[in-house]
Amino acid sequence: MKPARVETLVWVLIYGGLAVLILGLWVSGADATVGQVLTWGGGLLALAGVVLIWIRSRMGGGPQ
Repeated sequence: MKPARVETLVWVLIYGGLAVLILGLWVSGADATVGQVLTWGGGLLALAGVVLIWIRSRMGGGPQ
């Protein structure tokens, strides 16, 4: 996988995960179960983005 594609995926996962996490916190007032699933799912997506930052740092080479 090219470094530029990994960098794009990092930001999609981080920003998308945080958006889903905030949506989950907002929905939790109406339905606790759905809110909790969204909150955990968004948190895991954001965490996956952070892990990809670490993986990208180990890849070497500049953006292409």
